Amino acid sequence: MPDSDILTEGDPTPSSLAMDMSRRDARRIVLAAQGFSRSHPARPSKRHLRSLADRLHLFQIDSVNVLTRAHYLPAFARIGGYDRALLEDDAWGPLRQRRMFEYWAHEASLLPLELHPLLRWRMARAERGEIGYQALRRFAVDRRAEADTVLERIAAEGPLAAADFENGASRSGWWEWSHVKHALEWLFWSGRITTATRRGSFARLYDLTERVIPPAAMALPTPSAEAAQRALVERSARALGVATASDLRDYFRLKPIEADHAIADLAEDGVLVPVRVEGWSQKAWMHRDARVSRRARSAALLAPFDPLIWERARTERLFGFRYRIEIYVPQDRRTHGYYVLPFLMDEALVARVDLKADRQAGLLLAHRITLEPAAPADTLERLQIELDRMAAWLGLGVVRVGVVARTD
Repeated sequence: MPDSDILTEGDPTPSSLAMDMSRRDARRIVLAAQGFSRSHPARPSKRHLRSLADRLHLFQIDSVNVLTRAHYLPAFARIGGYDRALLEDDAWGPLRQRRMFEYWAHEASLLPLELHPLLRWRMARAERGEIGYQALRRFAVDRRAEADTVLERIAAEGPLAAADFENGASRSGWWEWSHVKHALEWLFWSGRITTATRRGSFARLYDLTERVIPPAAMALPTPSAEAAQRALVERSARALGVATASDLRDYFRLKPIEADHAIADLAEDGVLVPVRVEGWSQKAWMHRDARVSRRARSAALLAPFDPLIWERARTERLFGFRYRIEIYVPQDRRTHGYYVLPFLMDEALVARVDLKADRQAGLLLAHRITLEPAAPADTLERLQIELDRMAAWLGLGVVRVGVVARTD
């Protein structure tokens, strides 16, 4: 099959070999692939958490802590009130317990150790100064000696944060990084250091990668860049269920030159099956193992960085739901609130909830609930159940609801 038949985005007339699919069936496939077609376990365990990590392949990290940090929320949405210490142990616990590592995947992410070899090509490109922000790339060439000095200190002293270096902390926020912070981030991108643990206000403590990643994971063979990219695209397809080429690339932030050859190969091998989804103008692909589940019966509050909704255009294609995070919008210009979680009920996104954890008062504050025009009559009742569950999980005694409105 020629590349032009596979990779052209926006073509409204996909190949005649493509299978027609309703948007409803596409949603059901996606929800099942993302782990929403099953009921919550009675006692979520480490096994459930690791199984979910293997399904999603990553938990995106974000620094905002108005509710709880974003990497905890996708698991709560899918398996219920698990002990967050289970995730922390897998991510930052003793070496023998580690099952995850931090790296740039979709964004900064926690990933199963099995993915470390699949991202070494990206680390090698960063080490050569071929990727990353311009300020980081300089440390691969003309400022490498500075980075080596930082690396030598970590090697000698053990895990260090940026603030442990003189003038190492950001001057007034994450967007004004110091030279040391840039050097640390370049070393992180290039795989020479990684996160040993987190401390205080979630600051990274960096250490040599070989002292953080368990030896068995470090010893896994390194595939070629092309083989690794194919493996990443296959995992994206499995996690997404049904996806356009753009969706497949976005999951691990691959560029067209890094992903399109993999999409073509996977299509030729029958791993990706071409489909035409009702209402989509772009070609789509379904993983060959994807299945249309029965009508989903689920309820979940979704973090802004949940893989079901993190790609906003895809969210609109699947659910007819326009979603934008308004953290960086001035308060008087926000439409729905500061930290708004879409509410998934069965197979639709039916509401938006602006949430805040007031830990001192023991309150889960739902400042504003905005119902979608087609929200079913029992939306608020089922949403209240989820709010109560979330409050219990976060150790908050009371849910307080403010304004309830409906989208025009």
